[in-house]
Amino acid sequence: MQTAIDRATAAFRKSGGVLRTAQAIRAGIHPRTLYAMRDAGLIEPLGRGLHRLAELPTLGNPDLATVALRVPNGVVCLISALAFHELTTQIPHVVDLALPRDVRSPRFEHPPIRVFRFAGPAMRAGVETHAVDGVRVRVFAAEKTLTDCFKYRNRIGLDTAIEALRLCRQRRRLNVEELMKFAAISRVQNVMRPYLEAVL
Repeated sequence: MQTAIDRATAAFRKSGGVLRTAQAIRAGIHPRTLYAMRDAGLIEPLGRGLHRLAELPTLGNPDLATVALRVPNGVVCLISALAFHELTTQIPHVVDLALPRDVRSPRFEHPPIRVFRFAGPAMRAGVETHAVDGVRVRVFAAEKTLTDCFKYRNRIGLDTAIEALRLCRQRRRLNVEELMKFAAISRVQNVMRPYLEAVL
């Protein structure tokens, strides 16, 4: 069994320390080995069918990393993206996730997610990839997130969008040209203009 565990540990390390059960089986790891590793505290569950080596450093943002692994075609958006870019005083209790309109919503209990539907350029524009706890996480850029907050102001609150715009102006260089490009994609230029003029 120890040889099987050593081989499995090597496979986990090769994949960055995280494997889905199906990936592990394809890599030649028997489910019995996974159970033994879990029981010995060598791996820890990140969610159903998703395991991580326990020897890795503590996750700084386990929810974003887990969602990125479980929903690779999603993009972190709205309040979760604001928190990632440090543009809100809110603490997200769910992961806001943008998905294309034709993709089914994922079903899992933890971490909780809130799905927003995006289409065409609104789904493709402004997507950045960041390493979060060794996982590639897709997040909308700060300026794209600001325009999305104004677009979804009825769901997340206009005060949240205004605060984010003000914090972006205070904490970083606000790229007005990029902001207006994304505002045109989301069709919120007229909505945003008075608030933008107030902070500039």
